[in-house]
Amino acid sequence: VQLVESGGGLVQAGGYLRLSCAASGRAFNKYSMGWFRQAPGKEREFVVSISRSGGMNTKYSDSVKGRFTISRDNAKNTVYLQMNSLVPDDTAIYYCAANYARTGFYTPSLAHEYSYWGQGTMVTVSS
Repeated sequence: VQLVESGGGLVQAGGYLRLSCAASGRAFNKYSMGWFRQAPGKEREFVVSISRSGGMNTKYSDSVKGRFTISRDNAKNTVYLQMNSLVPDDTAIYYCAANYARTGFYTPSLAHEYSYWGQGTMVTVSS
């Protein structure tokens, strides 16, 4: 699976962005998908994940709950991250990741659980 993120950019605090992650390869609907981020000088951290079946089977970090929304369109092999009410602390490189899931409800949150990663897209939130 190859993953390509897009949609990053510069936005003012309080603004919004929508990230996309397009997957190539087969059986996209067999993968749980996640978003991670890495701010300058910090370790990569979990943001949100969605099960291979999508829908309400999601897991959010406390820092983004209520502001970010993950969704997926298995017909388009794409996962989305809608980011609202952005704050400067959201500034980071955002990475999309894929995990081959044995069950339809699995929402992994640890980086080592993911086998495939995109190259990342930069999100900068100005104050």
